[in-house]
Amino acid sequence: MAKEWILNMATNRWGLNKKNSVGPVSQWIRECSPRTIEDWRRFYYERLNEMLKEKGTGLSAEEYLQDLGRKLYVKITEVIQTEIEEVREEDCIDYIYNLVLNRTFDWIPYRNKNHIWQIGKRTWSFNQTST
Repeated sequence: MAKEWILNMATNRWGLNKKNSVGPVSQWIRECSPRTIEDWRRFYYERLNEMLKEKGTGLSAEEYLQDLGRKLYVKITEVIQTEIEEVREEDCIDYIYNLVLNRTFDWIPYRNKNHIWQIGKRTWSFNQTST
């Protein structure tokens, strides 16, 4: 589970799953309507090869996906690892306080101005505060 989370977080952070990296996957799978994984693999590789040719990468679909995987590995093992080593216990404590106090409080004005809600015994509204 933790490995999957790290892979997913890093992939999203660096946009390795974006249309410009892996192609318009959602569109392509709808166009393909595959019955098997092999149908999908063939269709995807054909479309990705066309995209890579237009980009002038000189890589096959297989080579390109391996290259993306290698880029992800470097981001995780070099960038994220360095960032993790810089995190101190004090940073974590400060983050939790900031998250539950400051960020939550700062969020109040962004609520729908007509929406009134309860926090303990106080009623908050965009326009007024009463006890």
